[in-house]
Amino acid sequence: MVQGTAKVSDSSTAKARILVVDDELSMREFLQIFFEKEGFSVDTAETGSAAIDKLAAKTYDLVITDLKMPGLSGLDVLKAAKARNPDMAVVMITAYASPESVAEALEYGATDYVNKPFRVDDLKHVVHAALEKETLRRDNIRLRAELGSRYGFANIFGAHESMREVYELIKRVSDTKSNVLILGETGTGKELAAKAIHFSSFRSSGPFVVVNCGAIPDSLWESELFGHKKGAFTGAVSDKKGLFQAAKGGTMFLDEVGEIPLAVQVKLLRAIQERRVLSVGSTQDEAIDVRIIAATHRDLEHDVAQGNFRQDLYYRLNVIAIRMPPLRERRSDIPMLANYFLEKYATEIHKDVTKVASETMEMLKAYNYPGNVRELENILERAVTFETSNVIMPESLPPRLRNVEDPYGEDDLSAATVSPEGIDLEAVVGEFEKRLLLQALSQAGGVKKKAAKLLKISFRSFRYRLQKYGLDEGDE
Repeated sequence: MVQGTAKVSDSSTAKARILVVDDELSMREFLQIFFEKEGFSVDTAETGSAAIDKLAAKTYDLVITDLKMPGLSGLDVLKAAKARNPDMAVVMITAYASPESVAEALEYGATDYVNKPFRVDDLKHVVHAALEKETLRRDNIRLRAELGSRYGFANIFGAHESMREVYELIKRVSDTKSNVLILGETGTGKELAAKAIHFSSFRSSGPFVVVNCGAIPDSLWESELFGHKKGAFTGAVSDKKGLFQAAKGGTMFLDEVGEIPLAVQVKLLRAIQERRVLSVGSTQDEAIDVRIIAATHRDLEHDVAQGNFRQDLYYRLNVIAIRMPPLRERRSDIPMLANYFLEKYATEIHKDVTKVASETMEMLKAYNYPGNVRELENILERAVTFETSNVIMPESLPPRLRNVEDPYGEDDLSAATVSPEGIDLEAVVGEFEKRLLLQALSQAGGVKKKAAKLLKISFRSFRYRLQKYGLDEGDE
């Protein structure tokens, strides 16, 4: 069964379209309700033929289908789905799994399978992993095209001298085997720099696996990194590949590497040095060819001095260091970035907003951006959402940029008004929620567990909300 904690870059799976196929009404309704609460768009079909009709009429990202059904089987649905889109993720559910039936489904391209009765968290995990794998594939294609464009970097990064130094470093290190440590505040683009290194290197055809080091529970680190064998511990019902194995031939991006527990750092160091990993419960280690790119907003030298980060691991990771400058140090890039995000969100939201007023631009240039480029992007998305004309006026900016007193100390929803053309309520409320999420992240220094505590919500809920708004994407 496919599992993993790697997250997919540049895109959230929360809005993915799922088709659930099962002849049992109760199962269809249960899965539809569950995955809609997870933020997915869900359709259902009670027969294989109905499912095939839906696949012909609509595009889906993933199909969950029962294997045994009256009439056309789940295998027929799988074949039809793959015929329409060979890369579509298909998860099989069966109460009658035999080695032969599972092998046949996998042979025809099934992404994974789950046995009935199943734990809903297991199915949820499988679905997220399948969608993340497909999103990663699409990202690889898009990023190769983007990085092949002459102005690809400039449109996203900027033209300031400090950024030109970053470009030069990326070009120089891309085709080396050296490990890279990317330093910078939250929101400065550390993950995008890592992608740029990977997708312009000889490893570009290999996987780019992102490991969110602040999100893995201490007890799961070894299994997540190195995998485990069936029966290695309670709950290990099948063999599982680790993230090192998933990144074979490509790049592993350790996002917020400073959050890795000391006990795990020893094993990580050994894997990097020896280029071999040993799965939990296995007696045979395995050679791995993986380049490591790590990133952190922390001062790792200080952490080393305090005994919170191993010195030998620090030097192993910090072969080449790249510092991502904060936006306040390159204000000349703000107009270019603002116009880029304006065009992006005007297109996405389908609004005829074409420019930023000069007084608005001055306010954008004067602001300090504790959330860096990510914060600027969210400000422009908000502005496009609120603006009722075709020019971004100061009134569409958050109060903190306009030096307007905000009685709540935040972006107050009372700033939104219902115009004669109407207003997108979900977008406005969503923008307010995103602002609080980003503020909590900023105050917590990018550590998601601390940010969740500031908002008095669970870490799981915090991660879900980040994914819902496309914010759980490293530092792009």
